[in-house]
Amino acid sequence: MAVTGWLESLRAAEKTALLQDVRKWRVKSTLGALGQWQIEVGEPAPHGAGSLGPELIKESNANPIFMRKDTKMSFQWRIRNLAYPKDVYSVCVDQKERCVVVRTSNKKYYKKFSIPDLDRYQLPLDDSLLSFAYANCTLIISYQKPKEVLLAESELQKELKKVKMAHSSDGDCKTQ
Repeated sequence: MAVTGWLESLRAAEKTALLQDVRKWRVKSTLGALGQWQIEVGEPAPHGAGSLGPELIKESNANPIFMRKDTKMSFQWRIRNLAYPKDVYSVCVDQKERCVVVRTSNKKYYKKFSIPDLDRYQLPLDDSLLSFAYANCTLIISYQKPKEVLLAESELQKELKKVKMAHSSDGDCKTQ
């Protein structure tokens, strides 16, 4: 089954750091160099205010921000900076493309996203497990985790407890 294959690949993977509420992957390119980080759960770390890099032009803070934050019993996505009332939003499952679709009746916002955890375990999407709420200009979309995913996550937590921390200190920088 796909669950055991996924757990075996995680056991064999090199674990560089354990970060709370963040799941990100770094895949090698065709030439073997490490590529960019792909964030699956959580939000990226903010860029430093004084850094002058390729981020000289940044997007507006008023644009919608899409991020995933899981809870113990459900997958959860948050879309911030959406200023329309709750009755404008429509959230549904597209069985053909295996994704969740968010749209507004005024055609101002449209977003499709997949659930990689369900794809990994080859589980079908169920419209009855999907719900959404709206508060403080944030649309919160929840999808209840199937039993198979909950069992696999408990196995994953057991595996992560075996990983030893690189340094047991509290992270203070030691200077002269």
